[in-house]
Amino acid sequence: MASFKPTKIPIYPKLGEKVTQDTLYWKNYKSPVQVKEFGAVTSIDFSPVAPHNYAVTASTRIHIYGPFSQEPVKTFTRFKNTAYSGRFRSDGQLLVAGCEDSVVRLFDIGGRVELRMFKGHTKGVHVADFTSDRYHIMTGSDDYTCCLWDIPNSTELTSYKEHTDYIRCGTTSKLNKDLFITGSYDHTLRVFDTRMARSVMNMDHNQPVESVLLYPSEGLLVSAGGRYVKVWDLLKGGQPLVSLKHHHKTVTSLCLGSNGQRLLSASLDRHVKIYNTTNYKVVHNYDYATSILSLGLAPDDKSVVVGMTDGILSVKHQKSPEEKKEVGGKPKRRPVFRVFVKGRNNVPKKDDFLVSKAVKCHLEKYDKQLKRFNVSKALDTALESWLKNKKPEVMVAVMKELDRRGTLKNALAGRDEQHLSQILSFLIGNIVDPRFAPVLVTATEMVLDIYQAVIGQSSVVERQILRLQELVEKEIDYQQDLLEVLGILDTLFASSLPLKEVPCPGNSRPNGLAEGAPLLQAA
Repeated sequence: MASFKPTKIPIYPKLGEKVTQDTLYWKNYKSPVQVKEFGAVTSIDFSPVAPHNYAVTASTRIHIYGPFSQEPVKTFTRFKNTAYSGRFRSDGQLLVAGCEDSVVRLFDIGGRVELRMFKGHTKGVHVADFTSDRYHIMTGSDDYTCCLWDIPNSTELTSYKEHTDYIRCGTTSKLNKDLFITGSYDHTLRVFDTRMARSVMNMDHNQPVESVLLYPSEGLLVSAGGRYVKVWDLLKGGQPLVSLKHHHKTVTSLCLGSNGQRLLSASLDRHVKIYNTTNYKVVHNYDYATSILSLGLAPDDKSVVVGMTDGILSVKHQKSPEEKKEVGGKPKRRPVFRVFVKGRNNVPKKDDFLVSKAVKCHLEKYDKQLKRFNVSKALDTALESWLKNKKPEVMVAVMKELDRRGTLKNALAGRDEQHLSQILSFLIGNIVDPRFAPVLVTATEMVLDIYQAVIGQSSVVERQILRLQELVEKEIDYQQDLLEVLGILDTLFASSLPLKEVPCPGNSRPNGLAEGAPLLQAA
């Protein structure tokens, strides 16, 4: 007896990902290294000086990591409550951080005890940064105020209370020591000049602002809040340039890469989007396991560091040129014992007896039912696999096999309302797909023939039938429109082709043409 042949599931071609220079560049990273922190990672900041260590703010601690270290090289634990916004000074020697206890602390990278404590806010301080002259600190707090502090004297120089909600982000100008920008949950961005009594520029983001970023030229400002990333032109009074909505949850962090040519945004939707700053199109995307709170990018894009809500710090390092060549060449073979490869090149001779071992064929569930001629159960099993795995080609292949056997009508008959509704749902979802239409049109005709008399007895089935009819009618209209377009194109192509001379055989000439006149014909 011949052995049962399993149902052949066709492999349909898929539209591959468009490979660009950005795709190759941003995929050129090793597998991520994950470090467990004590709490949600709220801030990541890279030192501007070599070897570019980075500060990770999580819970009541700030850890300083080396470029390739998995253990912190320095830890600051002088916080009584949750720490926020650990940032380096431009010379990499000092670190400032806010805290939930409203105190701002200044640390020396070489020591452990704080050098200065700035007290004046009444609520948690989520924003702290150095000004470009290195002698002042800007802070923003949940008490709606932003302040400027003098480092040598530990005194408050000026204070602004123009926001009407929590200040959760901010940045200072690297070109002008008097300018800084804050973003608040009152949906506004404000540009302050310490020489003025009030803010000099206001912008409305229309969402609670989570992160702000200045371009190196400082002519453009980027803000993130809600699902939006917006770009503002500061040289034109804060005029909005671009509004990006590529995330489907709140955007929490921003940073620049590739010397300002790429913009990165991280979100609670677990994605990091990379934009081209020329046209602001997404050129690459990273996926992570949980929601992202903070994002950092090392100079020259050497490392991508992401902090998540579950306390996981994910670090991706760029591959070296040697590792690129290794990946591009042949894969490394694992060392095996000689006994495992013994005789692999031996070929049976003429008089040898070859004993072959029967290969056991493992059948899928629907193939087992087909082997037993249970056509209805085979169709049910294929339908379940489609619902679980979303692989319509499996269901279509089983239908095609049943139609080849002449039992598809029997498999579709005898269904209750629930099973019939599942089959109709599958037909609705895939009947207009050109890959499956030849099989599913036949199945649809059979369903209508079998259940024509009972369609009106179920409102659910009746709605699905009407929906199926609407889809088929739309598809027919589309096909007719396409045929008309093809006819028009054929006419245009035919009329645009040049005419060429066709010689006449012998001396015979068509009526009406003089001797020697050329005969023209459309090519």
